[in-house]
Amino acid sequence: MQKKRCAWVTPGNHLYQQYHDTEWGVPVHDDRIHFEFLILEGAQAGLSWLTILKKREGYRRAFANFDPAEVARFDEAKINELLQDESIVRNRLKITSCISNAKHFLEIQKEFGSFDRYIWGFVNGKPIRNHWKSIEEIPQETKESKALSADLVKRGFKFVGPKVMYSHMQATGLVNDHTIDCFCFLITP
Repeated sequence: MQKKRCAWVTPGNHLYQQYHDTEWGVPVHDDRIHFEFLILEGAQAGLSWLTILKKREGYRRAFANFDPAEVARFDEAKINELLQDESIVRNRLKITSCISNAKHFLEIQKEFGSFDRYIWGFVNGKPIRNHWKSIEEIPQETKESKALSADLVKRGFKFVGPKVMYSHMQATGLVNDHTIDCFCFLITP
């Protein structure tokens, strides 16, 4: 018998199913994973999430296994190299924002001790658990994602609008938006 999943998961798409079943909505407390999702979600702007999932390993290779300290040191030669890399989205603004965001990410780590401590402060340290009956009920942004976005923009981040940050909150488990008919609703905190 097929497991019941959130309606946004494409039936039969193993990559989407695996992401949904094992990552989406699971609380993250690892700074490198937070940085990974900041890169991937910024890259997604204007594209589908499935496109980015297919390029995830390319991003992992191209962006130093999502090490913000390493990415912060990327120079113009590295940018030009990345613009030729077909395994990622070759958009100069998105690539340069990753480098700039890495520098700001390191500043937050220094100020708060970790990016994790910083970001979880926007949800008072515990996941927001919603009880949506259908995906049509799920908002694209919330007051928490707007506050997070505004603070990141104030700190100099790019590609971190309220919708992008709500996606980040969903992906990293700050928010649990599995619909109540999804098997993950019962097993995800």
